[in-house]
Formats: sequence, structure tokens, C-alpha cells
Amino acid sequence: MDHDFDCFGSLVFDDRVMKATLTARSYQQLRKTIDEGLDLAPDVANAVAAAMKTWALEHGATHFTHWFQPLTGITAEKHESFISPASDGRIIPEFSGRELIRGEADGSSFPSGGLRATFEARGYTAWDPTSYAFLKDRTLCIPTAFCSYGGEALDKKTPLLRSMDAFNRQALRILRLFGNTEVRRVRTCVGAEQEYFLIDRSLYLRRKDLMFTGRTLLGAMPPKGQEMDDHYYGSIKPRVAAFMEELNRELWKLGILAKTEHNEVAPSQHELAPVYTTTNIATDQNQLTMEIMQRVALRHNLVCLLHEKPFAGVNGSGKHNNWSIATDTGVNLLSPGDTPYENAQFLLFLCAVIKAVDDYQDLLRISAATAGNDHRLGAAEAPPAVVSIFLGDELTAIMDAIVAGRPYSAAGETTLKLGVDALPRFARDNTDRNRTSPFAFTGNKFEFRMVGSSDSIACANIMINTAVAESLRIYADRLEAAENFETALHDLIRETFREHRRIIFNGNGYDEAWLEEAERRGLCNYATTADALPHLLDEKNVALLKRHGVYSLTELAARCETLLENYCKTLHIEAKTLLVMVRQELLPALAGFTGELAAGINAKRSCLPELPCAYETDRLTRLSELCDRIHRAADELENRAGEIAALRSSPVQANAIRDRLIPAMDALRVLCDAAESLTDARRWPFPSYTELLFSV
Repeated sequence: MDHDFDCFGSLVFDDRVMKATLTARSYQQLRKTIDEGLDLAPDVANAVAAAMKTWALEHGATHFTHWFQPLTGITAEKHESFISPASDGRIIPEFSGRELIRGEADGSSFPSGGLRATFEARGYTAWDPTSYAFLKDRTLCIPTAFCSYGGEALDKKTPLLRSMDAFNRQALRILRLFGNTEVRRVRTCVGAEQEYFLIDRSLYLRRKDLMFTGRTLLGAMPPKGQEMDDHYYGSIKPRVAAFMEELNRELWKLGILAKTEHNEVAPSQHELAPVYTTTNIATDQNQLTMEIMQRVALRHNLVCLLHEKPFAGVNGSGKHNNWSIATDTGVNLLSPGDTPYENAQFLLFLCAVIKAVDDYQDLLRISAATAGNDHRLGAAEAPPAVVSIFLGDELTAIMDAIVAGRPYSAAGETTLKLGVDALPRFARDNTDRNRTSPFAFTGNKFEFRMVGSSDSIACANIMINTAVAESLRIYADRLEAAENFETALHDLIRETFREHRRIIFNGNGYDEAWLEEAERRGLCNYATTADALPHLLDEKNVALLKRHGVYSLTELAARCETLLENYCKTLHIEAKTLLVMVRQELLPALAGFTGELAAGINAKRSCLPELPCAYETDRLTRLSELCDRIHRAADELENRAGEIAALRSSPVQANAIRDRLIPAMDALRVLCDAAESLTDARRWPFPSYTELLFSV
């Protein structure tokens, strides 16, 4: 019997297809390129291109594209047909190794932070053989890096691959010190949990804010939100289940290991989680996942919202970045084993992560800094804006014992009794789960919970990879020069735990007392994107990223400028959209409704002069006052937006947006939401939160 998962990988030019379509020599050379980073000979590139073309044509493809990830945060593609003219006037399908390896794209029309001017248009795309080609829309998609004519990275993939190479170099040095000569490559691996909302498409099309910004800029809370906790893990409704079924099938065809699906906390919110894979592949696959989610939703007359905070008053959406370390021999270097206290290699890699997060907590915060994510971080629904590490009781106790120089007394395995004889007893994990922690150890991996639902995971993993690589570099330099490895190793682990104890916090990250404690510890607290982004160019951060070849100073400055521009443009679009909605739809609707109320009062009093008309008079008075206040608040918002747009410096503009534009938008929204609660639902011009959140 055929199952949907029988189609798994059917649209991917993966290892199975390579073996079947390439000669043994070509396949071995390609594997060396993938596994060891060796250059691909031109004849092998031509052989791979010919095999890809034949396979793609057999699956109905007519075009190929270099699929890349510019600084827009989404993917880009330029389709080229396989056809070439033949001498007899007909056409033949062609695809060469040169076309596979390199393409050209406009380097000035994508965000570049000033690296490319409009008249300097040339950019290049370069094949990433470590990520499999795939078929989409009858097109062969070839994952590629994207760089400028001068060689500067204009994408998210190139720095990610550089960070993975940097991590591999330093991790191998550490493993060699432990006598491991078998491992040839160490890779970071990621599983990115993806949260999202589904709403009815017909309602979406009636909300300009959702169409232009991805979130509701106004809207009063319904009588019921998520207070009853009944949506989380609840029974999946048929319409959503049908969407999930098709989504799984489409993802499986592309070799994406979609594993877990469930309802999330907020009404109409859901989650999909994949199985781990190598970080650059996981990044590619997450970009595809977001695209396919939105496509499949439309086929079910739904819209998939990936914004971090589509609806005020209910939980927003994040993307938990589960990060681990694996060798090419299949060993997870973050697995403690049965006795983590005695596992020196595990403890050293654990130390490297702790040191990295403490030393570069600002870079981790920056990697998740966007206008959308500012609504989540620190809002008692997602991790706080302060970065800290959750280790759990046992590992923290081990760390404290090492620092104190005393033996560690293991707590032993604890068995939980569930209180029902028919149910089994099971051993409790040696760490609990802390959903309030930004960076939590969860058994054999770290879960970085700050990433926003619409973000590429590349940025977060670039920073994690590079920061941990730096810790490993410092460790390797010291241990390689040590006279006694065992003594030096012990001292190094002890010093790291002692010097970086401040970053460990196992408590409630939502508690305001933690923010006060974090300040006493000297931890960074960048509450907004405008606060965080300028620190990307701090001297220590520039030195780190240059030292490991991840970014040049020019590339880093360009990214800082691009991120600030994106923040400013996003908020300006939101402000303009809110003004359009208020002036073109909301105020006319309120004027019409108050006019009806006034006419009704006059009609009643003409018949019954003594009638007080208390309901109508009260509504008319309050709504008329609100109309005037909304009108004045809209004018104030427009004035502030114009003044801020005239500022020349992106950092100055970002600060003004944080301090002046956002408060004006919030003030206008409060008035609009108050008016909604007083207005006849039939006269309100927008679908309400009740309709949006509970109609699917």
C-alpha cells in the first residue's frame, strides 16, 4: 500500500539520484567536494550538470534557476530555460557545468547596505554543492551563494558557510587533542521549529494592515482569547488538518523531514517541527518551508501569517533554533552521556558554548532583532531581551562543584510515579525544560528561542557558530601549548565555569526581578532593535567576525546599514498603512454611525419629547469625542512620520522611530480599539479579532 511518505525526496537531486545517474568517479569527486570542500574539476561539473538536466527533464522541468537568499529575508530566483537553438531551426535542451557552477544576478537591485550603487549592477551566484538541488514549479532550483562583482557577500548563505568552516577548523583542533584522528569534519546541526497563524483568506483581503504589514495595526480583543489554554495541543480542526496533510506531502517531496505538527497556544496558531539536519541545509529547508506554507494555505482559501505578532493580546510566533554539534562519524558532541561529570570532552564543548554566549550575548540578541520581533521579546510570552543560559539543576550542580573544587554527589536517577497503577513509571530527565530561557540546554542540544517566526535562521546560526568557534580557538591555543594536557584541561574547565557563571540562570525569565538581577550581573539588555543593532559594529564583534573570515568590515557595516534601513522602512510602512485605514475607512464609518445615532435621537424626540434616549446619547457623545481624538492623533502620527523620514542617518532615524513614531502609533490604536467596542458590529469596517481568530 502506498503512503504519502513514499514520495519522500522525489523532487530532490539527492545522494540516491547522484549514485544512480553519475559514474563512480564523478560521484566520488562530487562527494569529496561536498564532504571536504575540494574544488570540482570542469569535466565532473559538466557530468553533474548533464545528470541534473536529464533528471529534471524526466520530471517535467523546463527551466533552471540559481536559488539564493539575498538580504531581503526571502529567497530569489531567475528562471532560465534549458532550450538552445539547433542548426536545423529546432531546439535542444542544454545545461553546462559552467551554468551549474556560476550565474549572474543584478547586484544593485537587492539590499546591499551601500556595497553596490544603482549603476554597479553585476553580481554573481555560485553553486553550493553541500545543499541538494530540487524541483519546484517545473524548475530545477540550484542552491547558491550570492556575491557582488567585488566578491563581497550579498546574501545570508555565504557568511553561514564561512561560519561553519570556521567552526569545523577549531572543533577539529580540540578533537585531535583528545586523540581523535578519525573525524574529518564537524558540523553544526539545526532543527527549526516554525510557528504560524492560519486565517480565512476572505477576511485577510479586507484588512489592509495584514496585506501590507503582516500584522493587525488595530483591533479590540474578543471576549475570549487564550485564557482557557484549550487551543494548545487541542484537537486539530478539519480545515487545518487538510492544510497540514497537504503541507506535509509537499515538504516530504522536497526531502524536508517535517515531523511534528500541533496547535499552539493562541487561537488559530500552529507549529511545525522538522528533524535535525546540517545547518546550511536546515536554513535552506526552513526558507522553503515558509514559502510552501503560504502557497498551500492559499489552496485551502487560507492565509498563513508568519509575522511575529499578527494579533495584539495573544501570543506571537517564534522559531526555536535547536542547535547541536555532530561529527561525520555520527557523534553528538553535546551529548553528556551517562556521567557528564566524568565526560571531559563534553564538558569542554559545554564550556565553549557558555563562554561564547556570555562573551557575545549582544551578537545573539542582534541576530534576532527585527521590528516584528520587538513585539515578542520581553513581552512575557517569549524569552526576555536579556540573553542567558538555562543548564538545569544537574549540570549547574556539576559546574558549581568543579568551581568549588569539591566532589560532585550525583542525585541519581529519579523515578516519577504517575499515581495510576496501570500507567508505567519512567525516569525523570536530568534537566527540566525552561520555556522562558533564551538559550536552554535540553539534553543534547541548545535551544535558542529568540528567533522570530519570519526570520531566516542563518543570522542566528552565523553568530552561534562563530562565537563558539572563538571559544574553541582560545581553548585549542592554550591546550596545544600546555605541558600537561590533563591539568590544563581541568584548569580551563574550572576557570570557564567560574568566570562565566553570570550567564547561567535557571529561573523564571518572565519575572521582572530577573531583569534587575541581570543588570547587577552586567548582562546586556537591549530592549528594541534600535537599541541592539548599532552594537554589531562594536570593536570586539568586528574583530571576532573578521578573525574567522565570516565578514569583512565592509560586509559587516553594510549589513548593519541594511538591518537599520529595514527596521525604519517597516515602521514607516506600518504608520502609513494605519493612517490610510483610519482616514479612508475607520473615520468615515464612525461618522456614518454617529450620524445614524443623531438622526435616531432626533426622530425619537420628535415623537416623544420627554424621552431621554440615554443609550443613543451616551454612544453618540463618547464616539463623537473619540472621532475627534482619533482625527487629532492621526494628524500627530503623520507629522511625526514626516519629520522622522527627513532624518538622514539610519541610526538616528531608528531611535526617533522607537521614541516618537511607535508611541504615536500605539496611542492612535488605543483610541481606535476603544471606538470598536462602542460601534455597531455591522458598521465596523474591518473583520474583528473574533472573526479572524475563530473562523477557521
